[in-house]
Amino acid sequence: MYTDGACKGNPGRGGWGALLISGEHRRELFGGERDTTNNRMELTGAIEALKALKRPCSVRLFTDSNYVKQGIETWIHGWKKNGWRTSDKKPVKNADLWQLLDEQCRLQTVEWRWVKGHANDPGNERADQLANMGVPS
Repeated sequence: MYTDGACKGNPGRGGWGALLISGEHRRELFGGERDTTNNRMELTGAIEALKALKRPCSVRLFTDSNYVKQGIETWIHGWKKNGWRTSDKKPVKNADLWQLLDEQCRLQTVEWRWVKGHANDPGNERADQLANMGVPS
């Protein structure tokens, strides 16, 4: 699966997109919010992609967001241990979405992969297009 987020202004109108591929099957998802941030849309794309799975699966999730990849693989462990506070005791930004993503990751086996954005990777390019389609007008 490929996920992405987009924002027109940051904060501003934003969208998320996800491309799910299994063999010959493809599913495209997108949505958006009127007042959001790019990071929230990146997280939402990953959450919605994982929520779309009908049963436990092993997935490879490609994101161009280091924020999402590092957050879910590394930072989240400390945040959970610290009661959703950063190492300097401040509340974790987007904790509501991090908690939803963590919940989805407990239901699936996820291999996180970073891909450079806007570098002609077809899956990432399509996820970007879907995210932009999700931005409310």
